[in-house]
Amino acid sequence: MTVMGFCVPSRDTSDRFSDRCSTVFPCLSDPARRSTLCLKLALVMLHIIFVGFLFIVDGELKQKSKEQPWYTLIYMLLVVATLVQYFLTSGSSPGYVLDAMRDFGRTEALLRASEISKQPASSKNGSVVVTLNRNESIIGNNQMNWTKLVMDMYPPGTSVRTYTCSYCNVVQPPRAKHCHDCDRCVLQFDHHCVWLGTCIGQGNHCRFWWYILEETALSIWTGILYIKYLQANIEKAWLVDVIMIILLSILAIALIFLLLLLLFHSYLVVTNQTTYELVRRRRIPYMRAIPERVYPFSKGACRNLYNFCCARTSHTEWKRCQVQLNSIRSRYHILALVSYRVDVVAELISLMCI
Repeated sequence: MTVMGFCVPSRDTSDRFSDRCSTVFPCLSDPARRSTLCLKLALVMLHIIFVGFLFIVDGELKQKSKEQPWYTLIYMLLVVATLVQYFLTSGSSPGYVLDAMRDFGRTEALLRASEISKQPASSKNGSVVVTLNRNESIIGNNQMNWTKLVMDMYPPGTSVRTYTCSYCNVVQPPRAKHCHDCDRCVLQFDHHCVWLGTCIGQGNHCRFWWYILEETALSIWTGILYIKYLQANIEKAWLVDVIMIILLSILAIALIFLLLLLLFHSYLVVTNQTTYELVRRRRIPYMRAIPERVYPFSKGACRNLYNFCCARTSHTEWKRCQVQLNSIRSRYHILALVSYRVDVVAELISLMCI
């Protein structure tokens, strides 16, 4: 028993080792961040394995790299650009409601300060200096002004309690949702990506689409190189061929998933939708009365693409979207009322004929 206890490390030693690791690497202390870091390392290792094994085995590719270095250079640039885009997307902010609320408060404070500075400050005793405390302005008036702004975006008759997040204690604008993985309310919430370790929302949806496009192009190019090698060397080394076939099968499955994901998000971009709005449409209160094939936030394919790639949604854009949403909803109710009256008239005519 003593020998076994001596061979097996004690709990105190393992605890001290974990404490040292968490001190040196703070990201390892959180289980969620630790799993995200492991997924990132696994993704980088997969790229290195798929690309590195090809350059190690394929002699013709090495010879082609010497004869046509631009071919290999473009391929390696695509690999590096894909990994860089992956880390940029995973480290980007999806756009949080609390951050938008703070920016709105700062803007309100600056506007108030500029209005007060423009007013003539004079009295009988002489000039009066008017000062404005920005912190008090943001804290005191931001909540009320933000609530008024957000509730104006929703249809009339809605209550603050319905759209107030119970976790963040903040009024959510349209298309926002609380993410339980990030523990924050995200603007224009699309989904929480496990591989990226972050939410996809208004701030990084464009980067996410470009990452999927680069990853799909890299997978297609790598798959073509694998197929060319197997066609030329299928009868030489069977062990290498088996490994290549296994890697090619994994790459084909990943490519199918990436192509479907790229097509799906391209459809969302063109119609100005999110994954959450498409999947949970009936659970979103302000979209229940809208027909299935009506996209309330769409402004046409060209305008949607421009806003997605070049423009950033502001508070005025939210109001415009809400006005469009109300107009579509009112037109839908008018059509429903007209169709109901037509049915009633048809029934009366049928009864009179009888």
